[in-house]
Amino acid sequence: MSDAALPLPASPEADILSALGTRSIVLVGMMGVGKSTIGRRLAARLKLPFVDADTEIEAAAGMTIPEIFERYGEAHFREGETRVIARLLDDGPVVLATGGGAYMREETRSRIAAKAVSIWLRADHDVIMRRVRRRADRPLLQTADPEGTVTRLLTEREPVYGKADLTIASRDVPHDRIVEECIETLRAHLCGEQSAPSPQDVASAVR
Repeated sequence: MSDAALPLPASPEADILSALGTRSIVLVGMMGVGKSTIGRRLAARLKLPFVDADTEIEAAAGMTIPEIFERYGEAHFREGETRVIARLLDDGPVVLATGGGAYMREETRSRIAAKAVSIWLRADHDVIMRRVRRRADRPLLQTADPEGTVTRLLTEREPVYGKADLTIASRDVPHDRIVEECIETLRAHLCGEQSAPSPQDVASAVR
């Protein structure tokens, strides 16, 4: 048999896309964990569109997120965020990066569970603080004690983030390494046979 007649080897990306069908991949987690950066690279690997929910919210509102918070408050922002994420999931499949508080809303979690596979990018407190200090556009950190605010948000949110389908540790390694771990974990979750490691093993292996 000639090489040309040999079947092409299956790739992890092709396996993931086949198993996903019309579902999206949604990245959740705290500010500063790299959802947009990792999301863009993951989308490129899978040849899917990448969408940043915060960018879409700003486009729909015609103002920045800090302006929305200042003018209308957080409750108004969360309502808009819920509507935008619902629309984006209806338009899937995409790789979607969500804002840090989006997954806290039960309505949004239920919609993500129905229409996507969720990945929690989990980072330690020190990693998050080191990254968010570089930017001054985080409305929830416009407080007298940003570090205390991050500690409080982590305490409140981590049990909820833990409900995501998969967990990947975001840390100070090359972005492509995190993306590769996302690919491996997605494939195991979506395509794993009985011999595949359990979800608990996969999660612990990448923490």
